[in-house]
Amino acid sequence: MRVLIVEDDTQVSHWLSTKLQHSGHNCRLVEDGEGALELISHEAFDAIVLDRMLPGMSGIDVLHALQHRPHPPAMMLSAVDQPSDRIEGLRAGAIDYLGKPFNFTELLLRLEGLVKRNPPNRSSTDVLQIDDLRIDRQLRKVQRGGKDIDLTEKEYALLDVLAEHHGRTVTRAMLLEKVWGYQFDPQTNLIDVHVSKLRGKIDQKPNRAMLRTIRTVGYVLG
Repeated sequence: MRVLIVEDDTQVSHWLSTKLQHSGHNCRLVEDGEGALELISHEAFDAIVLDRMLPGMSGIDVLHALQHRPHPPAMMLSAVDQPSDRIEGLRAGAIDYLGKPFNFTELLLRLEGLVKRNPPNRSSTDVLQIDDLRIDRQLRKVQRGGKDIDLTEKEYALLDVLAEHHGRTVTRAMLLEKVWGYQFDPQTNLIDVHVSKLRGKIDQKPNRAMLRTIRTVGYVLG
């Protein structure tokens, strides 16, 4: 998983990030709600761990702001843990609510279960249209400008993940996990080779390129 941790207590956020990384997951840290919304707009995540009490914009405010836009499932953390508080958090859009202090193993199991039950940003439509790129998921058929594009199984899987998060950066680690099932980077040029082949097929006209490399981070479609 790639997890966005929104927590203003740096001791907590770094401890949690270290524990998640040791469990095979990748993390991005941010200390306030405004920064969280900015990152969610530009980068792809599998889940959000969201502190309720943040400076300025609260965790509840963040959830309200996300209600009408695609976003990963969120787990709310809070020292405020009365039934009425949990109900408010869940009604605002949190998928799970965990009180502080918490046991890390419980958080990890809840977080992994949350992602399995709620795949982030998965569109219910069978057809994705991005500019003149058309992806028919039911038929596994790809067209650009009305012309069919023949893709291998891995190339199609890469494109599907990138298209699901179009306009946002998808990291190499996230692609490795979702397309190859790796929980770690095997230090090979596996992704570079497949992305290069995919780019050669969908971006045949350089002035209309859709697949961009974000140096040292990953790739973005659109």
